[in-house]
Amino acid sequence: MSLNETPRSARVHIAIFGKRNAGKSSVINAVTDQDIAIVSDVKGTTTDPVYKSMEILPIGPVVLIDTAGLDDIGQLGELRKKKTMDVLNKTDVALVVIDTIAGITEYDTFIINQIKEKRLPFVIVINKTDIKDVTKEEIDALKKNFGAPAVAISALKKQGISALKKSIISILPESEDKFRIVGDLIEPGDFVVLVTPIDKAAPKGRLILPQQQTIRDVLESDAMAIVTKEYELRETLENLGKKPKIVITDSQAFLKVDADTPKDILMTSFSILFARYKGDLIELLKGAKAVNKLKDNDKVLISEACTHHRQADDIGRVKIPRWIRQMTGKKIDFEFTAGTQFTEEIRKYSLIVHCGGCMLNRAGMLYRIEQARQYGVPIVNYGVLIAYVQGIIDRAITPFPLAKMMWEED
Repeated sequence: MSLNETPRSARVHIAIFGKRNAGKSSVINAVTDQDIAIVSDVKGTTTDPVYKSMEILPIGPVVLIDTAGLDDIGQLGELRKKKTMDVLNKTDVALVVIDTIAGITEYDTFIINQIKEKRLPFVIVINKTDIKDVTKEEIDALKKNFGAPAVAISALKKQGISALKKSIISILPESEDKFRIVGDLIEPGDFVVLVTPIDKAAPKGRLILPQQQTIRDVLESDAMAIVTKEYELRETLENLGKKPKIVITDSQAFLKVDADTPKDILMTSFSILFARYKGDLIELLKGAKAVNKLKDNDKVLISEACTHHRQADDIGRVKIPRWIRQMTGKKIDFEFTAGTQFTEEIRKYSLIVHCGGCMLNRAGMLYRIEQARQYGVPIVNYGVLIAYVQGIIDRAITPFPLAKMMWEED
């Protein structure tokens, strides 16, 4: 992936919901002006959720998610509906497609209530106006009853699509400035040193996604990014001629970077930055302290959002379990999940250790943290845990005054 490509995790996730044959796939094709979703008169053509990364003008980079009908039937239908509901946990904006002939059904009302419960912005899309007209009074009634924009369209004839796009833009979450990776910590003209080890776990010919995104954020902040390897950090700092504002490292090089970075220079890791950018740093710091409370035979879940090739000394399956056992001296039972599936058995764990979540959007990562919180299970991410078990957590969170204050007070 190049630095110019927007990864799926950084795109607005727009999910399309509705009953079978309401025209969800047709709406996707009309909005994108491409035939990217299969359209059929046969009910239930869409089975599993379909994800498509797109650039939609003037909205920008998005992921469109086409879901199975909420009125799907049979045993497979129930599984498909469950997957459809799971999509809500990673949705930024929802479109509820209603068949103008059938009108609002119990399925539509159900999904709208679920969307409102999660406080997600949504648009009601009244489709098939080429078959049956919708009056302004009917549209206004929908807006009033459900407290959301409502737009009448004909996906087949591509009528009303411009109005739909405007409605989507009007409800997009305004989080770009609030959730920066590092941009809010630096000023224009600052030097930022990024320590990026190149080892057998690094993707051949490219940097890993958190490193790419951090470099981009530095450049967009009109600061300067200096990239070096851990064994060249000391020489890099000596040759700069100007003290960098912050040193950011891969968590696995924490100890060496800590030793080689003067104490008057801020230092943290990509993973800790992503704990704040994608999730809830304060909640994840609480999870770190739970390591000391682990007992023999406790179950700990190691969860990753991607399915990368496992190395002989893999960070999730080998190193982190080893560090936890060494720190606690306990016989811990480790279990592992990877990819889009998190776990449905949260309550059986005494601790969840999650990756940085670079392959999840913010909504998806926050959902996992909230699930753990609801069941009273502490959760921590890789970078926070590594800094904690290696005894440098105080320094690693110094760039974040509120988190450091909460850490010291807890």
